[in-house]
Amino acid sequence: MESLTTLLFEVSERVAYITLNRPSVANAVSLEMARELEEVARECDENISVRAVLLTGAGRIFCGGGDKSFAAQEPTRMPMHLKRVNRFLHSAIQSFARMRAPVVVAVNGPAAGFGMSLACAGDIVIANESARFKMDYSRVGLTPGASSTYYLPRIIGLRRTMELALTNRTLTAREAEAIGLVTRVVPDNQLIAQAESIANELADGPTRAYGGVKRLLYGAAANSLYEQMELEDESMADMAHSADAQEGVAAFLARRPPHFNGQ
Repeated sequence: MESLTTLLFEVSERVAYITLNRPSVANAVSLEMARELEEVARECDENISVRAVLLTGAGRIFCGGGDKSFAAQEPTRMPMHLKRVNRFLHSAIQSFARMRAPVVVAVNGPAAGFGMSLACAGDIVIANESARFKMDYSRVGLTPGASSTYYLPRIIGLRRTMELALTNRTLTAREAEAIGLVTRVVPDNQLIAQAESIANELADGPTRAYGGVKRLLYGAAANSLYEQMELEDESMADMAHSADAQEGVAAFLARRPPHFNGQ
């Protein structure tokens, strides 16, 4: 994708690398970045060679939120501009949730507003010690967006989400880890190496089963116990037909490591 101007994107060894690449403006989300993020997320979803995704930011800030160009809009045009940005961001986040490939987010510094929302949308979230998390939407008179009101209450609970959304209190990396917002906190100089290690391990795994795991877990909150167990039965039986499940069982019986191909 040579036309990208706000992101870096490449696929290497079955891992898709997405880097928010506007470090001079704190990797702030502009309309163009939202559009490009939607484009690369769709590519990851549709490209069967992609078996894991690693999303991070260039420089020392993951994402500082919305771009200052939002404020430059005429008041009458601001609502439409925000809707356009959200349309692309929402489509990208839907692709991240829908795709079989697990999404690893490496939060390499402050994540505010849209940045915090993107962090919430990861399947596995690794943060460095310098990471900070802040909702920041109501500070400028807006309500949260980019899936944060879906993910945050499910991850950290309603009360904590309400506090963060109303007060815009900043969470340290360790506080975020303690309440389950991030999976793990690592030293700054180890972030990318550890995130890559996780992404590579996932890329060698049973990708189709990972997609089934994501569907089951992301849909569970809307289902009754009976409905969820029915879905578990259907999904497990479906996976039993897969080449990876047959390889996994054969490897278990032979007491050898499995060799999954993602199918």
